[in-house]
Amino acid sequence: MKLAIAADHGAFKLKESLKIELAKDYEVVDCGNEIYDECDDYPIYAFRLAKCVAEKQADFGIALCTSGIGISIACNKVKGAYCANIHSKEEIIHTRLDNNPNIIAFGSSLSLDEALDYVKLFISTKFSNEERHIRRNNIIIKYEHGEYNEL
Repeated sequence: MKLAIAADHGAFKLKESLKIELAKDYEVVDCGNEIYDECDDYPIYAFRLAKCVAEKQADFGIALCTSGIGISIACNKVKGAYCANIHSKEEIIHTRLDNNPNIIAFGSSLSLDEALDYVKLFISTKFSNEERHIRRNNIIIKYEHGEYNEL
């Protein structure tokens, strides 16, 4: 399995530590930032990550910033990227079962062990494939492609 990861300066240290640990079991693609830079712009790394995942160059993405919010918003601007900013294991399970996101976002306040647990739970929880969730996700995809006209 191939995982893409990205972070701005706010979560750079966590990204670097996660990369080392995840590389023991997975192929990891670093989408930036490559160096610690307080003047960096998280959307650049979010777009790189989201494009990598949307184009199937990675199976899942991990997006990090101080809160996880800004980077998740930017990731969700890329067609085919579906990023969930999560704060608990319960949220991970619900979003994977119902929404089937391909990118997880969280903030830098997590410990390395917590972050590893979150990532492993995210990639191991399968989409439910329930008809209602498929239907709802398809509405989002149609809207994303300008094909949903029932507003």
